[in-house]
Amino acid sequence: MALLLPSDYEYPLPKMYRVRQDFPAAHLSERQIVPLLRGQLETQSVRDAIKPGMKVAVAVGSRGIANLPLIVKTVLQSLKDLGAFPFIVSAMGSHGGGTEEGQRAVLAGYGITEAAMGVPVVTSVDTEVIGHLRDGRPLYFDQAALHADRIVPINRIKLHTDFIGDLQSGLAKMLVIGLGNQRGCSSIHETPPEHFAAILEEAARKILSVAPVAFGVAILENAYDETADLSVLPADTLLEQEKQLVRRAIVYMPRLMIPQIDVLVMEEMGKDVSGAGFDPNIVGRSSARDKFLVPIPEIERMVLLDITDASHGNGIGIGLFDVMLKRIFPKLDLPAIYTNAIACRCIEDARIPLMAKNEEEALRIAIKTCRHADRDHLRVVRIKNTLQLAEIEVSEALLPVVFRNPQLTCQGPV
Repeated sequence: MALLLPSDYEYPLPKMYRVRQDFPAAHLSERQIVPLLRGQLETQSVRDAIKPGMKVAVAVGSRGIANLPLIVKTVLQSLKDLGAFPFIVSAMGSHGGGTEEGQRAVLAGYGITEAAMGVPVVTSVDTEVIGHLRDGRPLYFDQAALHADRIVPINRIKLHTDFIGDLQSGLAKMLVIGLGNQRGCSSIHETPPEHFAAILEEAARKILSVAPVAFGVAILENAYDETADLSVLPADTLLEQEKQLVRRAIVYMPRLMIPQIDVLVMEEMGKDVSGAGFDPNIVGRSSARDKFLVPIPEIERMVLLDITDASHGNGIGIGLFDVMLKRIFPKLDLPAIYTNAIACRCIEDARIPLMAKNEEEALRIAIKTCRHADRDHLRVVRIKNTLQLAEIEVSEALLPVVFRNPQLTCQGPV
């Protein structure tokens, strides 16, 4: 049965144009990363924290981070040079289906394997209770990391998808949720979004007072998905320094500079792009919040064309789209999605959108269901994902917006 009427195909789809968005572009080359990081790992504070013979758990998460294998391997080598015995632990909460095998597969997808890193990779999801929050909730922590002599989390600092606070997505969240595994993730996510930032800081301070965290490695990325800066944060000042890095992350953040959009077409979403599949701070859609720290466009309909291979079927966030291509459905690992959605209290994100047989049908369905669109002046934007926003496509009706903004450059028709 056809979803659209013959008349729905009688008008032409808008002509699209390539547009470049310009953002702050400072970044580190691969040649700069190693000396910058090793220099910070050779300080006296690091030497005081890491002694020969110590077993050091290096925590790595489920995000697609630029230069992640190089950064992790540099940290591992520096620890070895200090006489320590490092190993990698997965720190991704309920991601990877909350299972040992699933989390190992996620790490392998980013090149984090025993063969590549030269150290053991432990993905056990066993936890221990290391304390309680003021409201009585137990605080869970990864057993393998807890029994190490020292812990070193590595993570990117960026705005979180579901809450606003001084601490957002980064090292503190990795300690609390990533290393809390599925039980810890589920427990912390019982917190309402408006109180999440306070609970995150309380839990992180408790962990830092109990667990043997030596230091954290904080990564900043620019809007072009490139490494912008690296910082080694000692445990005793980790939270305060991370708050400063959150403010810097806001400056680096990409955004869509088109203020009003009838239909946004997203080529892909995935766990390697964002924990929510896509970044709500870019498109303004979230099941958990309605306020944002950066300007967001008004978008009436969103269309999804695919999910990334690195998601391993976890299409969490798909429920916030209006239309998706039918070919996506067989790729979805529903148990992984449901596990993630239940743990995060965001089952809206696990719903299945209307499915279209191809891209044209999806776009025409989205246009037809827009309540305020002018078919003669359709405002359509196409992006790859919410990480890669330097190159976008816009419909002809949006060219006046492009020409008025000095940060936007039209590069010709598609």
